[in-house]
Amino acid sequence: MQIPVILRPGESGWIIASAPTLPGCHSQGRTRDEALANIREAIELFLEDEHSLEDAGLTTHNYEFIELSIGT
Repeated sequence: MQIPVILRPGESGWIIASAPTLPGCHSQGRTRDEALANIREAIELFLEDEHSLEDAGLTTHNYEFIELSIGT
């Protein structure tokens, strides 16, 4: 299963990680690797409840990912 993850800079040098297709699934870390390890754990915990995706009205297959070029 592939779950998209967004990394962005946070305050005081922290890196914020979010799984936008999983409501409320966020984490952080002091390094990129730590942020990725922490979001992986958050995703695994989210998915442990077999009904989490269904209750949120989501599946991991109902999203279309497109890269867009904006500007010049």
